[in-house]
Order: sequence, then C-alpha cells, then structure tokens
Amino acid sequence: MSRPAQSWLSRCLTPKVELPVRLVWSASAVCWLLVLGLWALFSYGGLVPSMFLPSPGAVVEAAFRLAGDGTLGTHVLASVEVVMIGFLVSSVVAVPLGLLMGSFRIVQAFLEPLVNFIRYLPVTSFVPLFILWIGIGIEQRVAVIIFGTFFQQLVMISDVSRGVSKDLVNASYTLGCNRRDVVMHVLGPASLPGVLDTLRVTMGWAWTYLVVAELVAASSGLGYISLKAMRGFQVDVIFLAIAIIGLLGLITDQLFRIIRLKVASWAQ
Repeated sequence: MSRPAQSWLSRCLTPKVELPVRLVWSASAVCWLLVLGLWALFSYGGLVPSMFLPSPGAVVEAAFRLAGDGTLGTHVLASVEVVMIGFLVSSVVAVPLGLLMGSFRIVQAFLEPLVNFIRYLPVTSFVPLFILWIGIGIEQRVAVIIFGTFFQQLVMISDVSRGVSKDLVNASYTLGCNRRDVVMHVLGPASLPGVLDTLRVTMGWAWTYLVVAELVAASSGLGYISLKAMRGFQVDVIFLAIAIIGLLGLITDQLFRIIRLKVASWAQ
C-alpha cells in the first residue's frame, strides 16, 4: 500500500479526526449505492418475489403515477401538516418546561415521577382513547404526535439543563447576576446547543409516529395510503410512502443541523 493510501486509512481509523468533505460525501454515496445495488439485485434478479419486494423502477413508476393525478402531493402535504403542528405544539411547551425541570429541583421533584411513568406508555394503546375523546379529524392525529414526542423532549431537555456546569452559574452570581438573569442569560444560552440536538432527535420520532397516527380513522396522509395499498397488495405504493417519510425526515434533520450551525456556532 502506498504512503498516501496508508495516511488516508490511518486518518479514517483514528477517532474524532476531521476528514475532507469530498471523502465524507464519497463514503455516503457508496453506502447509498450499496443499498440500491442490493435492492436491484434482489428484485430484478428474482431472488424475492415482486409481491414482497418491488423493483426500484416499480416504485418510481408508482411515484409518477400518483404525482400525475395529484394524489401524492395531497397526501404528502397532509402528513407534513400533522407532523409539523404536533411537533411545534409539543416543543413550545416542552422546551421551557424542560429547562425549568432541569434547573429547579422542586420542579423536577414535582414532575419527574409522572413524566417518567407516562413516557414508557405505548403510544399505540392511546389511539382508541384519542379517537373516543377527540374524534377522527386532524386533531386526533396531532394528539398522537404530541403524546409520542412531548414527554421524551421533556426528559432530554431537562438533562441538558441539568448538565450545565455549576461553576458557570456560580461565576454569574459572583459577577452580580440575580436568579432571573441566571435562568435567562446563562442557563438558557448554555443549554441551546443541547436543546437543538434534542429537537432534531425528537423530530425523527415525530415522523415515526406519523404512520401510527394515520393508520386508524384517517382519510389522507402517507400512513393512510400505505394502509390502503396493503389491502390491494400494492407493495410499490407502500415502499413509496416509506421512502417519502424517510426523505422528509432527512430534510428536517438537515434543517436542524443548519439551524444549530447558525445559532450555536460557538458550540461546535
């Protein structure tokens, strides 16, 4: 092996070493090519029947067919609306409450037992109750997203706030800050990178709960067309819905990465 190749290999196998952007993008492209290659091999090669694994071409054809009659766009927008409303409502409440929970021991003592109990309850078991209490409209689907993400956000944001160094807080008191200043100008900014990371992670959970929210008593959305396609053995449509959910999740994940770089660049 040549010396440059040994140098690249050494850097790749060394923990926490920055790599050139071109190498990072190349590694990502190779991963995707491997996945698509295996998919094409199993589907086009006849190793798996088409009723269980559609070919990439069949999925693309289904995408053009549903996009052509406007069906796909309608269902995608319906799912995006449900996820965004549920995630925003959950985050608006969970972020300040989580910061208080991690900063004040009395708030933690009051909320933590109940929160830790509820966050282990399966979301799917509450879907019939939400239908009974709320109905079968968009409110029920939004409630599923909120219930699935809120309590996880609360615990994770609380841990972020609790992890802020006490030396930083004591130094602010020494410099003349009062308790309000400490919360607003010390604990809040110091927790910002961790809060954004928490929102990024829980955004992914919101997308995973989308199918749960739309499988029951829904008339639109990607989960709904997946269930409808299952009844008609349209596996290509199911794969298309899964791929779109993954793509939308990837887009929101990258948006949170960009936001973190912009508003908390000092924490890189």
